[in-house]
Amino acid sequence: MAVRRFAGRKRRQKSKFLGRKKKACRFCVNKVERVDYKDVSILRKFLTDRAKIFPRRTSGNCAKHQRQLAVAIKRARYMALLPCVVE
Repeated sequence: MAVRRFAGRKRRQKSKFLGRKKKACRFCVNKVERVDYKDVSILRKFLTDRAKIFPRRTSGNCAKHQRQLAVAIKRARYMALLPCVVE
């Protein structure tokens, strides 16, 4: 049985993100120390139409503020300031 080898011929895939500028964290730019669960207008911007939290790569937040944001959204949901699910 012969084995086909493609020596040195690999297909290079173009990255979807090539040439895109990385988003700056909105909270770092505004020098926000803590994300507050009572500020519902800001928290709504990070929810989809199905009330899911946007991931970091979509929202552009840094890891620290994304964690704070997730906790703040969950607290706001518990206090019934934000919807848990959309009807």
